[in-house]
Amino acid sequence: MSKSSTAVKQHNTIELKEPHLYKVIFFNDDVTTMEFVVRVLTQVFRKDEASANKLMLKVHNEGQAVIGIYTLDIAMTRVEKVRKMAREEGFPLRLEYEKE
Repeated sequence: MSKSSTAVKQHNTIELKEPHLYKVIFFNDDVTTMEFVVRVLTQVFRKDEASANKLMLKVHNEGQAVIGIYTLDIAMTRVEKVRKMAREEGFPLRLEYEKE
């Protein structure tokens, strides 16, 4: 008869956390055209035309607006892309991302 051994199974629990989210904010200025803002909202942030126009007007009328909420890498990438587009066209568009 063989000795039986008792095996102890250890369960490791992995705790998954949702990534931090960052809001992207556009700020109004007196130089950047409304058309440019709508264009970057549709091209870079993938907003439909109606949503882009609504957000553009909010920025214009209220001085700023949250454009969207993204993970850090997406927020950073989109902000940098818009900054580059604005520089290339001579616009001082100011936008930032901040932790939600």
